[in-house]
Amino acid sequence: MRVELFDFNLPPERIALRPAKPRDAARMLVADGDAPFADRHVRDLPDLLRAGDVLVFNNTRVIPAQLEGRRGDAGIGATLHKRVDLRRWQAFVRNAKRLKPGDRIAFPAGVAAFAEERHPDGSWTLAFEGDEPVEVLLERAGRMPLPPYIAGKRETDEADRSDYQTMFACEQGAVAAPTAALHFTPDLVERLDAAGVARETLTLHVGAGTFLPVKVEDTAEHRMHAEWGRIDEDTADRLNAARAAGGRIIAVGTTSLRLLESAAGEDKIIRPFEGDTAIFITPGYRFKAIDGLMTNFHLPKSTLFMLVSALMGLERMQAVYAHAIAEEYRFYSYGDSSLLIP
Repeated sequence: MRVELFDFNLPPERIALRPAKPRDAARMLVADGDAPFADRHVRDLPDLLRAGDVLVFNNTRVIPAQLEGRRGDAGIGATLHKRVDLRRWQAFVRNAKRLKPGDRIAFPAGVAAFAEERHPDGSWTLAFEGDEPVEVLLERAGRMPLPPYIAGKRETDEADRSDYQTMFACEQGAVAAPTAALHFTPDLVERLDAAGVARETLTLHVGAGTFLPVKVEDTAEHRMHAEWGRIDEDTADRLNAARAAGGRIIAVGTTSLRLLESAAGEDKIIRPFEGDTAIFITPGYRFKAIDGLMTNFHLPKSTLFMLVSALMGLERMQAVYAHAIAEEYRFYSYGDSSLLIP
């Protein structure tokens, strides 16, 4: 499909720079089948789901993966996006033309890494000095990696260390938040429990590649970035049992959805999964694992807008976004939510 089909015009003032307070006060646009759109709030979720439904959350934890350093007299910016091993990470590098293999980059707080290898996509493998886990080094020297559409408008600050983390975050390794789950609070979870809505967790370490623009003209030519994920056997069994009993599997976020679909076979059975996924979902894809999606509003011509268009239909999603813009919903990572039921 032509990438331009997934374009739309978003007024810059619709981009949220801070999250709603409290988190579940965010608005939520409900698109349920062919029914008229409903303008609700995230706190209304217990009234919109059914007993036996299952919400599936991504429990990845965002690490402060953005580093500013120097190689000699050159400023070098690095955003880590995928672990290679205990000492090495792949990173997108700003001012990469000033690097060559073997160069040492000095970051704050005594943290340093060597530029080891440049990859075809322009990223580098950085090998960090010392014996401490890289995540420990990042706590000393790194900043939270806010998306470019936020970081380009304001400085990252201390509030982002908690704001850009979900209440489910426990498995360190993401460099972008699974933002659909940012809206959840302990109170909302308690009310969902009381309503008989179950919840499960999986892990997908979101990479910075999620913000990379689609640079080709046809979706068939785009190559997705790979991200590491895991669904354990017990979780897969419970999800299959819930669906067999008539419950709906509602992915909270496109990251949860992509991993669930990677783990499901053509028989629509979800199986244990551990490893990389580079699944790219566009219109025409037949969903196997999920019955609905809760997600924020995505960028024009992005792989994520293509994904929701695959779920709901391109024309329907164009109408959803036109409604959201007209009704002044807040967009992107710190923005409002949508509940999409095909």
